[in-house]
Amino acid sequence: MKRITIKTLLAAGIAAVLASGCAQVGPSTKKGALIGAGTGAVVSGVTGHNVLTGAAVGTAVGAGIGYLDDETR
Repeated sequence: MKRITIKTLLAAGIAAVLASGCAQVGPSTKKGALIGAGTGAVVSGVTGHNVLTGAAVGTAVGAGIGYLDDETR
């Protein structure tokens, strides 16, 4: 299994910031991202996995669900 390095994580974060810089995010997207980040970090910490990776994945999933909620309203 390929290991995620700090450089890869940093590059993905910069790309996400640049890609979303022009977009307006709704309240559910922001709320979903925050909840997802917290949940991902806690679950990763409890199970003994990488907390930063769990937070990143949780943020992406939570923001995606929040975005879908914003779009359906």
